[in-house]
Amino acid sequence: MMGPHHAACGAAAWVAVTTQLQIDASPVTAGLLGLGPASFEVGWPLLHASPLGVVAGALVTAGAALLPDADHPSATIAHSLPPVSRVLCEILGAASGGHRNGTHSLVGIALFTALAWAAGLWTIETPWFGTIYAGAGLVSLLLVSFAAKVLGIFPDGVRKLPWVVSVPLAAFIAIAAPHEQNWFPLAVALGASVHIAGDMLTTGGCNLLWPIAFRRPKMLSKVPILADVWHRGGRVAIPVLGDAGSWREWLMLVPVSCYALVGVGTALWALGHAGMLGVATALGF
Repeated sequence: MMGPHHAACGAAAWVAVTTQLQIDASPVTAGLLGLGPASFEVGWPLLHASPLGVVAGALVTAGAALLPDADHPSATIAHSLPPVSRVLCEILGAASGGHRNGTHSLVGIALFTALAWAAGLWTIETPWFGTIYAGAGLVSLLLVSFAAKVLGIFPDGVRKLPWVVSVPLAAFIAIAAPHEQNWFPLAVALGASVHIAGDMLTTGGCNLLWPIAFRRPKMLSKVPILADVWHRGGRVAIPVLGDAGSWREWLMLVPVSCYALVGVGTALWALGHAGMLGVATALGF
């Protein structure tokens, strides 16, 4: 799956588990003589999150959905925050055995989640801003720049601009982090899991049990369907999207991206509305 699609799916996944959107279907059902529901709900709010939690979590999850591809030094995210990102990608690639191995497995998800959990424990108490979540802010610096670069916000030739944009966003997360407990490691775990799930829907597949590789027996190599699902190196694929970048993948991206944008936009509107109410209250209106 392509990088921008991973990021969009990550943001959409966070919106899905924290927000329940009500979609007005009346324009469609009106043309069907009133048949069907006038509205329907989308999302499974398994986690309670404030509007701030939705926005911050979507940003972090979009970046975390690119983390598994940090095993490739030539990946777009390796150039997102130079020189730090490239060095990290080279280290991860060497430690994980190359592309679509360690970082694309349950071991990778556990490692990314553990690092996010440890980072979330590093806080600083200040008399001006109260508790600053320094660890989450620093990791967010990388994750937000990953998402921004791969979504095409920055030209490929620009090297310093990611710092200009990702630093304020990371500072925002560090100072105004959501109060929901463990939101940060959950966002990272969700993003990494969505990435791997997306890659398993393409022909390449992933080996979730890395470093263990259950190789396909030769006698099964000619069995229809099974040969496409169970690869020689122990990777498993359910290739409903075909090859990475296929038209089916692009077709999936449209509703996923719209859903993520609506969810984040709704949360931003709620934040702005609450801010205006706070100002009005302070002024005595």
